[in-house]
Amino acid sequence: MSRLLLGTICGLIYGALSAASMLPLKFDDKTAALTGAFLNRFAIGFVIGAARLPMPSWANGLIFGVLLSLPDAIITKAYAPILILGAVGGLIIGLIVGKWGA
Repeated sequence: MSRLLLGTICGLIYGALSAASMLPLKFDDKTAALTGAFLNRFAIGFVIGAARLPMPSWANGLIFGVLLSLPDAIITKAYAPILILGAVGGLIIGLIVGKWGA
């Protein structure tokens, strides 16, 4: 499977899981919060699949997971949960894309 397609699939799954985990929480604009969370996590998978940096795939995933999570963490001031989940998700997607992406 191509790296881009695999990254896109991983991003869709990661985005759906992230949005689903936020369903019980309360927000002023729940639709915007869920959409933003989904798009952020989807973008992590997509970018990891599209990028080919000269480093191990896990590091590529970790870097993009943290970098793409930073704006949301800064805006919400919820640094730890957003950055940790971004780092872990990026790391896992990086490993998946590195192992099974062609």
